[in-house]
Amino acid sequence: MSRTEEQDGVPTGSLAHRVPDLGGLELLLAVARLGSLGGAARELGITQPAASSRIRSMERQLGVALVDRSPRGSRLTDAGALVTDWARRIVEAAEAFDVGAQALRDRRDSRLRVAASMTIAEYLLPGWLLALRAQRPDTAVSLHAGNSTVVAERLLSDEADVGFVEGLTVPTGLDSVVIAHDRLIVVTAPAHPWARRRRSLAAEELASTPLILREKGSGTRQVLDAALGGLARPLIELSSTTAVKAAAVSGAGPAVLSELAVGEELAMRRLVRVPVEGVALARDLRAVWPTGHRPTGPARDLLSLTRG
Repeated sequence: MSRTEEQDGVPTGSLAHRVPDLGGLELLLAVARLGSLGGAARELGITQPAASSRIRSMERQLGVALVDRSPRGSRLTDAGALVTDWARRIVEAAEAFDVGAQALRDRRDSRLRVAASMTIAEYLLPGWLLALRAQRPDTAVSLHAGNSTVVAERLLSDEADVGFVEGLTVPTGLDSVVIAHDRLIVVTAPAHPWARRRRSLAAEELASTPLILREKGSGTRQVLDAALGGLARPLIELSSTTAVKAAAVSGAGPAVLSELAVGEELAMRRLVRVPVEGVALARDLRAVWPTGHRPTGPARDLLSLTRG
């Protein structure tokens, strides 16, 4: 006879099939303590028929009678008293397990490590993190800003719990979800000749002009290089959106920046938007995490705020 068959009505398969579940054991302990199946049912928030059914199910599973029922109440059988002693130890162990698991959750929820590419870190994450703090005031948040390549490296080396990138592709080893959309635009200082031109820039002219650019590996640079069908020509390469913007405002040359980053400068005429035609500069902004490890705890809450 195989181990999955029954002997004398008692299952002989895996331990999960041979040992009653915690709910049944808690019910048996309540019957022992209260001397009443109805009282035990009320204490556990279930109906008396449901309690009776659960006791009968345990008796069938174990192959012994556990409770004698009478109009005067419910009394444990000798076998039931012995099983109750064992059940108490199992339930106490389960309670200790639960306390330990809660401690692990508390430790996980006490911190959140975020890695984000520069545009998202500078212009979107501050608002999201303020909203998260209102929900989780006890969670300490650390933010590492870098380009999309750096974000992927930190996630894959377990140095971040969730990341945000802005390139055309998702780095290998990461899952993602689109959280927002953005567009790159060409801007220049008001004194630059492009600020006064009446016709749109063509892709060829943009590709042949030295530009103030983010460094290779950044999402902004990746999108621009792809849009121009090759590598854009750098006049200066800088490692942050703020630095690129400052160089453009100073009149160093035209720059390609996220529309999110230059709203104030355009409104105050410190920068001028230059129209472009024939160049695809739209991009998705994504939350990313290691493949198969969807964010939990504070990281999950932050992710929900980005899509609110």
